[in-house]
Amino acid sequence: MAAADTPLLILNAPLVATRLGYPDLSGLDLLELYAFVHPARFMVPTPKGLAHALGLPEPHNDDAVPALLQSAAGVLLETCASAEWAEREGAWSALQSLTRMRWPWAAQLSGSIARPDRSERWLFSKLPEWSESAEQPQPAQVVLDEHDVLERLDQLAGAGAEKRPGQRGYAVDAARVFSPRCRERVPHMVLAQAGTGIGKTLGYLAPASLWAMASGGTVWVSTYTKALQRQLRRESRRAWPETRPDGSRPVVVRKGRENYLCLLNLEDALQGGFGGRAAILAQLVARWAAYSQDGDMIGGDLPGWLGTLFRQRGIAALTDRRGECIYAGCPHYRKCFIERAARASAQADLVIANHALVMVNAARGRDAAQQPTRIVFDEGHHVFEAADSTFSAALSGSETIELRRWVIGPERNSRGRRRGLSARLADVGSYDEAGAKAIAAARHAAEALPGDGWLQRLNDGVPYGPLEELLSAVRALTYARDESGGQEAGYGLETEAAQLDGAFVELAQAAQGALAELRQPLIRLGVRLETLLEEPPDWLDGQGRARIEGARHALAWRVDLIAAWEALLDRLGGPADPEFVDWLAVDRAEAREFDVGIHRRWLDPMKPFANAVLAPAHGVVMTSATLRDGDDWDPAMARSGAAHIEVKPHLCAFDSPFDYSTQAEVLIVTDIRKGDIPALAAAYARLIEAAGGGALGLFTAIRRLRAVHGRIADRLARAGLPLFAQHVDPIDTGTLVDIFRDDPRASLLGTDALRDGVDVPGHSLRLVVMEQVPWPRPSILHRARRLAGGGSAYDDRIIRARLAQAFGRLIRSREDHGHFVVLSSAFPSRLLSAFPPGTAITRLTLEEALHRVTGSVSGLPATSENDS
Repeated sequence: MAAADTPLLILNAPLVATRLGYPDLSGLDLLELYAFVHPARFMVPTPKGLAHALGLPEPHNDDAVPALLQSAAGVLLETCASAEWAEREGAWSALQSLTRMRWPWAAQLSGSIARPDRSERWLFSKLPEWSESAEQPQPAQVVLDEHDVLERLDQLAGAGAEKRPGQRGYAVDAARVFSPRCRERVPHMVLAQAGTGIGKTLGYLAPASLWAMASGGTVWVSTYTKALQRQLRRESRRAWPETRPDGSRPVVVRKGRENYLCLLNLEDALQGGFGGRAAILAQLVARWAAYSQDGDMIGGDLPGWLGTLFRQRGIAALTDRRGECIYAGCPHYRKCFIERAARASAQADLVIANHALVMVNAARGRDAAQQPTRIVFDEGHHVFEAADSTFSAALSGSETIELRRWVIGPERNSRGRRRGLSARLADVGSYDEAGAKAIAAARHAAEALPGDGWLQRLNDGVPYGPLEELLSAVRALTYARDESGGQEAGYGLETEAAQLDGAFVELAQAAQGALAELRQPLIRLGVRLETLLEEPPDWLDGQGRARIEGARHALAWRVDLIAAWEALLDRLGGPADPEFVDWLAVDRAEAREFDVGIHRRWLDPMKPFANAVLAPAHGVVMTSATLRDGDDWDPAMARSGAAHIEVKPHLCAFDSPFDYSTQAEVLIVTDIRKGDIPALAAAYARLIEAAGGGALGLFTAIRRLRAVHGRIADRLARAGLPLFAQHVDPIDTGTLVDIFRDDPRASLLGTDALRDGVDVPGHSLRLVVMEQVPWPRPSILHRARRLAGGGSAYDDRIIRARLAQAFGRLIRSREDHGHFVVLSSAFPSRLLSAFPPGTAITRLTLEEALHRVTGSVSGLPATSENDS
């Protein structure tokens, strides 16, 4: 009632609302004010984090938080009135817009921000433009001397740093991949297992920086997690300055297009495309864009908590997630964050990217000259699953409706700037008759694709068009073959694409024909665009050429996509292709259907990966702390793709320098019965209480995570032990980890995303609890790979890798100590080799485990060593 009647000072309104069970909570949220006053500045969104960001005393308990919030608001408002405010530019103009939107903070700010003497420049006029540069020559052919590599490593480590034998050996082995290639399609390749604490980041940056300086070439380092990308950016400062004398950057972070702010989408949002609270978000994002280093919205300098304050997918709507970029046709093309990053990477010494981007760039990159030739795949144990996702095909409702919108344009009554082919290529259509006919034919053929409301029509049994009729049959057959007995209610269903009756095959053939009718005019249009570029008309200037080049690239991508769908449908009426696994699926979440489709994956996705990524490369390192299975290199070799291009990698392994026998203990609790949620929740609560917080709880099912959180969160909060959880708290994963790292008494529950890439050294993480053995989900795809990979031995390799990755979260420095607890009454002994040699492993009851955890709790913080 108080919240409804009075505007309250709040820190993170959605989180407070979730805890109170009051979804409409609103007020004066200090996070929104901070985002306005200090855009692009990092802050942990907690009272302690707010105090640190503003230089205020840390609150000693919860009772001191209200006074802190008042002090923080005062400091922020005083900052706006100060002549020293670094982010004043653009604030007055933004405030005028926010006042019209009735932003709660507008009235308080109006007295603190004076009208500037001169009109403020609009965001789109003050952003810097990127410029074209000369094409880089081929790298010089150099061979790195071992002595030079080790000397470079010593320079990066710093004077007085310990010389670690494992790190030095690792650096020498990594240098192998920078030697000149002797045969086409046969790169130098190193598989390197580097235990936690080796310091592998500097181990490969030493030869990489040495080679880049000597050859003039570019090295790409690819990661799976954004956390490691941030760490690499920090570590790279040891080897390269922030900028060169000419102002260019030697180190560039590259991500997929969907991570960057799209300026055209932002302009649309600012000019009425967004309404209500989303319009306020657009204004705050515009403030951030003026001060952002690179426009990276996902894991960059945009606060991860900003989007979650508005309870909508506003952040996603401001990026290019649908492949609708119009390239040089965009009025902001010369200021585009994405284009700037792409051009900067061509001139860089080091490009930090992710596995998916490297693979997509190799498979369908616009510029072959910019494809990486020297690549380090850190977190190399994830290359297989990244390739599995990249080289897949899915003919689904969500995918086909996106294609329809790309060709035809938005449906009636839709808001936003989306345009169809005819609008994007209007000048081509008016000049070239054959091109105009191809556009018209494509638009007509796209009418056969699912449109708005397709899922409701499927539920009502009234599909429209050949594609919707096929999806309706997929949905019906998947439900008909479901054998879960309702036990999987709320979760996705799937069935093999096998033993399909004649009626289903006929629907598939009709859909295949409809797709072919769309693909043909798109091919003809691509040919006409190519002709225009070869014989350009007088009106086609440089910007127009770039726009048509972009359109050609987008067309080629869609043509390939449709061809993959046709191949998938063609197989449904005949024998299975042994290289692929096909299945039908109904995707659901929270008991709600959100997609229906037919899926195809490679049985071994490393085959297309080897041809697209490895073969064109000259040198590749794959490295991880969990690359091999124990002492067995065969699984790592199979998951490297080397066999598909007949490369024999150099294999090397370096054990962790940590003393696991004294720093860690594995406790297997045997008296928690599987499926007993009350007992499971009680075990988590008591273990967290025994450790005094600092616990990372890992779950294999979101349903059980939520059930446990709901039973224990209040109990722990009353004991002064904050509990946060993925899929419960309205906070992104990166921010959750920041909060967890910042508070030694906090605990965090999560799923697979927290099993990797979480680097929390010191006292903030002293206990890892797994709810059970992480068995693989028995999907159709897993069953096929299990059959091809050795049956139960294949499962065991996956489980040991997951256990090793989870255990790796616990000990991150020589000073770390902790317990790794598995709540499993039946933990097979054959899986124990997942843990490092020398680690104490004990099977015991919960009471005994609690005694051990309580007895070892120490309040000494630790500092992290250089490692990844």
